[in-house]
Amino acid sequence: MNDLETIVQDAQAAFSRAPGPADLENAKAAFLGKTGRMTELMKGLAALSVEEKKSRGAAINVAKQAIEAALSDRRAALARAELDAQLQSEALDVTLPGRQRGQGGLHPVSLTLERIEAIFGSMGFDVADGPEIESDWFNFTALNTPQDHPARSMHDTFYVEGGSAEAPNLLRTHTSPMQIRYAVQHVKKYKAQAAAATGSLFSGDMPEIRVIAPGRTYRVDSDATHSPMFHQCEGLWVGENVSFKDLKYVFTNFCRTFFESEDLVLRFRPSFFPFTEPSAEIDIQFQTGPLAGRWLEVAGSGQVHPNVIRNMGLEPEKYIGFAFGMGPDRLTMLRYGVNDLRLFFDGDIRFLSQFQA
Repeated sequence: MNDLETIVQDAQAAFSRAPGPADLENAKAAFLGKTGRMTELMKGLAALSVEEKKSRGAAINVAKQAIEAALSDRRAALARAELDAQLQSEALDVTLPGRQRGQGGLHPVSLTLERIEAIFGSMGFDVADGPEIESDWFNFTALNTPQDHPARSMHDTFYVEGGSAEAPNLLRTHTSPMQIRYAVQHVKKYKAQAAAATGSLFSGDMPEIRVIAPGRTYRVDSDATHSPMFHQCEGLWVGENVSFKDLKYVFTNFCRTFFESEDLVLRFRPSFFPFTEPSAEIDIQFQTGPLAGRWLEVAGSGQVHPNVIRNMGLEPEKYIGFAFGMGPDRLTMLRYGVNDLRLFFDGDIRFLSQFQA
């Protein structure tokens, strides 16, 4: 065996023993580096004759190519081993079913709003919707709310650009403006029967106004039971013979249906609202369960104020009715036993997924 064959075998053995890329490069330097064994042989060609250089140089090139081939093979082997190790550590079981996006569902407050609409719909109430950016007239003036009322304060209401100093625009503080909007449109449908010649208020026979107005509302308020954005559902029933007795019957029937409890007790406490007279707060009391025996406020109500009836385009001497306003967020808390309103709007999927069927 000549010296070149010995060097090639030594190189192949050294490369095969290299456990990693860095060790392989060190072994390469011992044979192909600046001071490597093959490099030294190439330097020795200078002392040979021309004929010897040709034969010796050709032999050295063959040996060098063999060493480089062995180096490439070992590099490839190390790369394959590294890839195999990575695949082993990151192995995927392709027989498992694919990961699918979780199925969504309605927000618990949306479920409550749907339930409210369904219950009042069964009692003949329409559902009205309207703008969340409202004018001062519909939000306050038409509802008999005076200029010095606290709700008109800049600290209590979100005012927005547009309108004028006398009639600014704002984010509605309740959905009661929709009662006025709906009633005005309702009256216009029958305006052909009005005494247009005298310009008097509508005095013909008109179908009753029976409507609820659910939606988002806004106030400067935030704590465990209040949010700057919250939901309200206002209700209105106006006709020629609508009494407070009808209000008590309708709302009692609604509460017992909503909470699925026939032994639910309601209490109407005297109160004050600018748009109703007389007015009452509505409390409920469960007879069983964790809230049994406690009175819980759920709504405000009352007979529609004559000024509000007049702003609807009706004669208060002929038409009378009741209105109520409740918080679907509060009803959702009571229905599902949640004690902090903010949980509904934090966007935590772990919390919200509990309410999906």
